[in-house]
Amino acid sequence: MSYMRQIQSIYTDGACSGNPGPGGWGTVIYFKDGSVYEMGGAETPSTNNRMEMQAAIAALKVFAASAQSESITLYTDSEYLKKGVTQWVKGWKKKGWKTAQGKPVLNKDLWETLDKLNSDLVSWEYVRGHSGDEGNERCDAIARAFAGGQPLPLEQPFSLTLPESLKAATMPPVAGVSDPDTTSTLAYKTVHESVVTSDMTMMDLSASSSSVLMDELPREVRVAQLRNLVETLHIADEIAREGYLISSSELADLMDVNASAVTSRGDHWGWRNWIVSRVRREGNQILWQLERVDQVNNTDEDS
Repeated sequence: MSYMRQIQSIYTDGACSGNPGPGGWGTVIYFKDGSVYEMGGAETPSTNNRMEMQAAIAALKVFAASAQSESITLYTDSEYLKKGVTQWVKGWKKKGWKTAQGKPVLNKDLWETLDKLNSDLVSWEYVRGHSGDEGNERCDAIARAFAGGQPLPLEQPFSLTLPESLKAATMPPVAGVSDPDTTSTLAYKTVHESVVTSDMTMMDLSASSSSVLMDELPREVRVAQLRNLVETLHIADEIAREGYLISSSELADLMDVNASAVTSRGDHWGWRNWIVSRVRREGNQILWQLERVDQVNNTDEDS
């Protein structure tokens, strides 16, 4: 099908209350005639990265259904998503969906869907989160509201319908987009709950609610999550050992949290086995350093 309106740009964002925990995503579509269309959805349990990806999947499905021949810009505040789609996915496919270390790629189901939906007409652009960008701020508000179980009323001045060919098993129902076999457009209050597959990252669990969610997952899923966690901790250890400086967005991807959760913690704070310190600013990016807690303590004792 082809829409009468031409899409100009799309913003996407994801949020998660705990990792894993209740997740939400938001997508805002800007049309050249000045109209705006908003979508959102939820999934629990989920992770922040999966929600970022779900928002982009919703956006690409709408763009594909539009049959538009003019290019668009898709804005995201997740460098994990942008680099994954534009750079990493090519290498993953060549290696049989394995990382450079020979381990299974996390969130393979969503990466495969994104890769199929992506187009040369889509220009992926990174926008810094919580920087005052109207589209990004609105997506963030929608995503957080869905994650919190209190969805916002969405701006939906007309109905969108997706063809059967664009339905995907990995995509939760989209608030505001009808499927051909439904009788009415999905309301903004729609919340989809599903069990996330074994490639979820387990980072910064809240001791109460997330523990309950984890206990409900099959043992093999929990073991897979632990393996993923250990791999992430090894990466953090290497960053600390080599003295690498990483940006706020890269640190957020490592921790699997929103970038705002990094910048709002101050200049010096603890995360698991590391002390995270703000070093300096380069352009519009803050650079951070990781130091092992035991090494910091040993230094203090030696002095």
